[in-house]
Amino acid sequence: MFKRILLASDGSDHSVRAAKKAVDLARLNGDSEITVVYVVDGQTSKEDILHHADQTLVEGKRKARLQPVTDLLEKENLGYKLEKLHGEPGPAIVDYANKNQFDVVVVGSRGLNGLQEMVLGSVSHKVAKRVKAPVLIVK
Repeated sequence: MFKRILLASDGSDHSVRAAKKAVDLARLNGDSEITVVYVVDGQTSKEDILHHADQTLVEGKRKARLQPVTDLLEKENLGYKLEKLHGEPGPAIVDYANKNQFDVVVVGSRGLNGLQEMVLGSVSHKVAKRVKAPVLIVK
């Protein structure tokens, strides 16, 4: 069913809820593999470098952001791999998902209202429209 699961995560509460749903999907199949992607956009990268000149500290901070998600996957005894992507989150996730032929993409929703989504666009909306695989958006 859903053997190859892509979980888009940024460490937020929304992405932790999405991770819980990815765990549920993985349990249905039994031998699923979960790939967690974290996208570093230009603004985040600049802020990280300005606040932490040491690259080791930057990587540690990024790892700490994802700790709730990785802790959940480890607690559930699920195999996963972590991929760090660079660029704008929506297009980076779409590109990675389409190139690697996942069975399902799981992403959290920030809960933008209609006007905010129209003006700003949302990562989950961009992913749902452009990824070739089924997309599960978790509120």
